[in-house]
Amino acid sequence: MTDADDLTGRTALVTGASRGIGRAIAVRLAAKGAAVLVHFGADGDGAAATADEIERAGGTAITVRAELGVEDDIDTLFAGVEAALAGRPLDVLVNNAAAAPAGPIGATTREEFDHLFAVNVRAPYFIVQRALDLLPDGGRIITISSVATRMANPSQTSFAMTKGAVETMSLTLANELGARGITVNAVAPGATRTATNGTSFEAPGLAELIAGTTALDRLGRPEDVADVVAFLASDAARWITGQVIDASGGLFLGPRV
Repeated sequence: MTDADDLTGRTALVTGASRGIGRAIAVRLAAKGAAVLVHFGADGDGAAATADEIERAGGTAITVRAELGVEDDIDTLFAGVEAALAGRPLDVLVNNAAAAPAGPIGATTREEFDHLFAVNVRAPYFIVQRALDLLPDGGRIITISSVATRMANPSQTSFAMTKGAVETMSLTLANELGARGITVNAVAPGATRTATNGTSFEAPGLAELIAGTTALDRLGRPEDVADVVAFLASDAARWITGQVIDASGGLFLGPRV
């Protein structure tokens, strides 16, 4: 670990860190030395498992509960965050929590649409708003987007719209906060197999089909995304801001012939 990679003495909040990519991000930031606030909405056991994994490896983790997308969600979240910080700054904010795609336009209900935007757009926006007073100069804001913003998938129209919104948010905030040395970036994973979604890739031939459209010829792993986030959180990425980093292994770059 180089000095530029070291996050010792810093504190990070990772939303949706009870499983999957969020857990991998929390574990990776802790491995680099950060004290991690492990946010969860409903999966308390999963958050505890994330914190336990971090602590067994010698790191520091505190779980924070708040359901996102509901009334007073940000107040609830930051009551827990500020109690856990106990006066320390919040150096790294990772907006990872998100609601899953609701389906094609013909099937999406108004309630599903509103829920998607409440969790995937409204919550990250106001989390950043509240975090600005806690972030020191030189802080990091990283939001998880998706390759759904650059490819047409009829089953993910509303989901892709939410991710396009947070990419625009990241771009504009990078310009606004740059004078404070705060970098703001988004990371866009592709098809990533996790312990939670693994069964969705078990349809005959599906995993092979997706791998065949990926330049690196495999499905993603949570650690693939976590390493990119950890880089952006470090001083090594101090000159990168306002960017969307594709972490998909080169999904749908073009024909492979």
